[in-house]
Amino acid sequence: MAEIFPEIPQIRYEGPGSRNPLAFKYYDPERIVRGKRMAEHLPFAMAWWHSLCNAGRDMFGDETADKSFGVPQKDMARARAKVDAGFEFMQKLGIRYFCFHDVDLVPEADDINETNRRLDEISDYLLAKMEETGIRCLWGTANMFGNPRFVNGAASSNSADVFCFAAAQVKKALDLTVKLGGGGYVFWGGREGYETLLNTDVKFEQENIARLMRMAVDYGRGIGFTGDFYIEPKPKEPMKHQYDYDAATAIGFLRQHGLEGDFKLNIEANHATLAGHTFQHDLRVSAANGMLGSIDANQGDDLLGWDTDEFPFNVYEATLCMYEVLKAGGLSGGFNFDAKTRRPSYTPEDMFYAFILGMDTFALGLVKAAAILEDGRIDSFLKERYASYRAGIGARIRSGEATLDECAAYAQRLKKPELPGSGRQEYLESVVNSVLFG
Repeated sequence: MAEIFPEIPQIRYEGPGSRNPLAFKYYDPERIVRGKRMAEHLPFAMAWWHSLCNAGRDMFGDETADKSFGVPQKDMARARAKVDAGFEFMQKLGIRYFCFHDVDLVPEADDINETNRRLDEISDYLLAKMEETGIRCLWGTANMFGNPRFVNGAASSNSADVFCFAAAQVKKALDLTVKLGGGGYVFWGGREGYETLLNTDVKFEQENIARLMRMAVDYGRGIGFTGDFYIEPKPKEPMKHQYDYDAATAIGFLRQHGLEGDFKLNIEANHATLAGHTFQHDLRVSAANGMLGSIDANQGDDLLGWDTDEFPFNVYEATLCMYEVLKAGGLSGGFNFDAKTRRPSYTPEDMFYAFILGMDTFALGLVKAAAILEDGRIDSFLKERYASYRAGIGARIRSGEATLDECAAYAQRLKKPELPGSGRQEYLESVVNSVLFG
């Protein structure tokens, strides 16, 4: 079979001094960081939708990139060409995983039965490529936001017919995920939200979302899916009020409906910032609740108020991300580049440059996060900051032995507390800078 990217060589690690744009400067898969290979810390995945489907169209202009891969018609021949292109692309970058929505893989037909037949056909083709290359499926999901039937949401739709179509898509996407050996299944509630409360029963809609998720768990476990289900929090876009606004909201929803035993969170950097948080915040909240599962690796633009899905280049942010991941003991999932090249970056070379940028950014973030942990000053400060809870009344509070009367009596004897110790934010930020740039 002829190469689809014949001008692109195998991308290799050449080190920070390299000026070769088609080489890794920091991502060295064999480098040992805190006892593990860098490739084990960073199981990178290619997003089928952005890498092989997105051709640069936006609300103001038509496509700029050619994602036909030599097949002009949008049919099953194009679907197979995307498989060929995707696997060549991943092999040349050394990426071992991919993620998909159902209708990324094949063009959706007017009849769901025909769509399912096409999915069966393309998944057979995918399996053959996976066996040939050793590349694996990280997770699957269903696109329940693009088709006009989902105008009022999928599981949250006011139409029982639409709910059933959403259920049918989830069922088939789970079948495909199991068939392809995927380690996770993601719910991204693309239109699970509302524009106005005047026409919305919030309790009813959230109960139906939970019902679909429970159906999916029951079905998935019944067909042998042993991986994690994920919720991917996202605020604002495309609905004004999204039910899965941020990590804390999603965790509360899962616990309210008894789903926390099967679900973790897939945290996207750009979604966290759109919710008014830092990427690090949503990672910390997820980890603190035992629900940090997987990561969509991208970044947004502070000057734009929507989901720009840029390839990550902010090493400071990537370092703080990897600091959270290392402290949490790693991920059950991986790092999916839910990112797309900018519209003026439309050549095949730009796709490779973008992934090299993203992989190098997280590799450097990993190295620097490990250095922060090994430096020890931040952890030592954090431990000392809460030292008053290691003995005396503090220890009794933490153990659950203290009563309200006991705490009140202690305060009355004390008469007036001293100011708590300084937070030393500026000092700690200087520690991070000294590790990053010292």
